[in-house]
Amino acid sequence: MKDLNHYVDIYKEQLNKGDLQKAYISLVKYVTRLRTTLSKNLSERYSFGSLFQGYMDYTYFYYSNDFLKDRKLKLGLVLNHSTMQFEIWLLGQTIPVQEKYWQYFKATKWNKGRTTKPKYSILETVIVTNPDFNHLDKLSKEIETRLVVITEEIIATIKNSKLL
Repeated sequence: MKDLNHYVDIYKEQLNKGDLQKAYISLVKYVTRLRTTLSKNLSERYSFGSLFQGYMDYTYFYYSNDFLKDRKLKLGLVLNHSTMQFEIWLLGQTIPVQEKYWQYFKATKWNKGRTTKPKYSILETVIVTNPDFNHLDKLSKEIETRLVVITEEIIATIKNSKLL
């Protein structure tokens, strides 16, 4: 295993090039603008939380509605930096809530092929696999459309589960 100094040297080298900072700042700014746009366009359906930048792994914000809040659930729109794709995550407010819903969702299409619960969520589903960051307006519309469709499918699955 390489020591920390090795990784710090590589990190400094990448920072000195400047591309890493530009890309990261641009991505965070885009997700911030996306959150604002979705909040304006979908305020009658969902409430939106603050942006979290993560540790260069995920940039995300939460959103929810009364149905989800009553069940101590929320959703996250996540930019997964390692795969560079947008995902929706279903999350529970507590470990017991996550476990209860995981028991149901592990047998649904949402977790097909998964044998263990995701690290941070009940389910994770990709909504945009290859985002085109050169056409941000088009990308935002695609994300908004997919977010609404997938969110409604997740909510319908919860309603069909009969879980309180």
